[in-house]
Amino acid sequence: MLRLTDLTLARSTTVLIDRANITLNPGRKVGIVGANGAGKSTLFAALRGLLTPERGEIAMPNGWVIAHVAQETPPSDKTALEYALDGDVELRDVEAQLAAENEHPNADASKHGEILAHLYSHLETIGGYAAPARAAELLAGLGFEHDMQSRAVAEFSGGWRMRLNLAQALMCRSDLLLLDEPTNHLDLDAVLWIEDWLSRYAGTLLVITHDRDFIDRVSNQILFFDTSNPKAPATLKLYTGNYESFEAQRTVELEVQQGAYEKQQRTIKHLESFITRFKAKATKAAQAQSRMKALEKLERISAAHVDSPFSFSFRKPEGEPRQLLKFDNVSLGYDEKNILEKVKFSLLPNSRIGLLGKNGAGKSTLVKAIAGELRERTGERIEGQHLKIAYFAQHQLEQLRNDESAMWHLDQLDKQLVETRGYTRSREQDLRNFLGGFDFRGDRVSEPVGVFSGGERARLVLAMLVYERPNLLLLDEPTNHLDMEMRQALTLALQDYEGALVVVAHDRHILRACCDELWLVADKTVKPFEGDLDDYRNWLREQRAKPAKDKPAKSDTAPALSVKEEKREDAEERQRLANLRKPLQKRIDAIEKELAKLTKTRDTLDVWLASEDAYSEANAASLGDKSRERGELASAIDALETEWMEKQEEMQWVR
Repeated sequence: MLRLTDLTLARSTTVLIDRANITLNPGRKVGIVGANGAGKSTLFAALRGLLTPERGEIAMPNGWVIAHVAQETPPSDKTALEYALDGDVELRDVEAQLAAENEHPNADASKHGEILAHLYSHLETIGGYAAPARAAELLAGLGFEHDMQSRAVAEFSGGWRMRLNLAQALMCRSDLLLLDEPTNHLDLDAVLWIEDWLSRYAGTLLVITHDRDFIDRVSNQILFFDTSNPKAPATLKLYTGNYESFEAQRTVELEVQQGAYEKQQRTIKHLESFITRFKAKATKAAQAQSRMKALEKLERISAAHVDSPFSFSFRKPEGEPRQLLKFDNVSLGYDEKNILEKVKFSLLPNSRIGLLGKNGAGKSTLVKAIAGELRERTGERIEGQHLKIAYFAQHQLEQLRNDESAMWHLDQLDKQLVETRGYTRSREQDLRNFLGGFDFRGDRVSEPVGVFSGGERARLVLAMLVYERPNLLLLDEPTNHLDMEMRQALTLALQDYEGALVVVAHDRHILRACCDELWLVADKTVKPFEGDLDDYRNWLREQRAKPAKDKPAKSDTAPALSVKEEKREDAEERQRLANLRKPLQKRIDAIEKELAKLTKTRDTLDVWLASEDAYSEANAASLGDKSRERGELASAIDALETEWMEKQEEMQWVR
């Protein structure tokens, strides 16, 4: 097991974690949540041995292999596949020993044969012969097409290199896997795939993420960095269940804490009143002194604090055209290659659209074209008369001036809107108040943007978009680098936004909460997707499960199949696979329904067991029964999850 005992961690002179005591059993999947800067990444550094604790210790079994995602990828001529294989250090070590023995064989022939036999046996034991296939599967799941896997690492952009680092970490046959914001550089398809992969991971998982859907699906415990007391380091608290269960338990705790706080405040007020009234009277001086000592020794309870530091909303858009934008038979692409063809749609003032599709299918290309940053190759783009577009993309974070402040950026935008739209010039205090809604307060508004974190830069760009009062808002992965509080604030603001919205996001919470329609970008087309995000997950699984057609090479004398015959064969093949998968899918659906019911019951029990009420004398008789029921539920859930994984694997092999 992994155990933190009286652990205190600090960066420079700042104590981030103070006297933490946490025990994690092997095989647990732990989601780590808390405010940015609370010390989550610092804990990871200490687990990897890169940071020495100020006090206390970290204990884990001897020989545990720890895997993590490297933050940098040096340029390399290695192929993506070879780079991913490097993650299996033991495999590479055996391969190196084999190469050395073959190049410089032992002088004793029998000893040489014995060494080779041992190494080849070890290679088989660790699954070395299947390793390339395993690496190829990992890369494919993370969005690397077959031809991309043979490209050199140096040819990939930063985002793709981060995926390579993730593949390398997953390739490692680890006992402890540390993932710090693994979804930031992934699209939705890859996020859904890695969720399935992590559900099968046998080791202990610790994952830092602000994606609530992701953490809900992969975690069975939550480690919360509580920073509600701004004058103290983070307090670590471990909760059973996923993020939804954690929120329910946390709500109960806060209610109890607030009640205790209010009760203590009444006690303090009473003591202070007595001291004030009687400390000057000789007959009561001793009693007043006694109460003063009691007041000094009183361990103060903090008020329950759950207020978000963000408070902003979109102002009503200017102009209300009947139609904002229309694409008529538009083709889009780069150089000589078409990415999308014959695109037709209209965006109305009430359109709220989420774009789905694998990486490279053309989602960002479409958004750029809607924004007017990419010209159509054929067809027509027709703008409404009062169209006002605001466009968020990751590259815009790099366009901020590092030597200027948040206030300077907003002031420049205000001047521009005065000149182009006839707005009235805003007062400095109004600009400060507006930035305060995005948690830029006090001196922070005048500090250079160069010292801002990625999350702060993203917040500033979003603040400027909100300030523009657009009637068409385009968001391409807006939640990267944003913490949960900011994501939730953005979600609430978007729900109240009165303009049209087009979103590309791997954060399903925003897609579910803010979009009325889903469009699928695939096979060079854009079309409505009939279904919800769960249907999209199933659609992706079906796409991955489709086998490559094993068509024999055509000889010069072999007659070519007609188009009609090929279509008939394809249809028959699809029907055959559907018939094979139908009973498996039926059982999977039944398991998922039963799991949802049992998990809900378990989470309700967890909330009750975490409450003070559960341990009162009145509930002494039922506490044992509830605890036994909790254990039986856990066993039933484990059994169902195991069967679900087995059925999923069977589905993968249906051919």
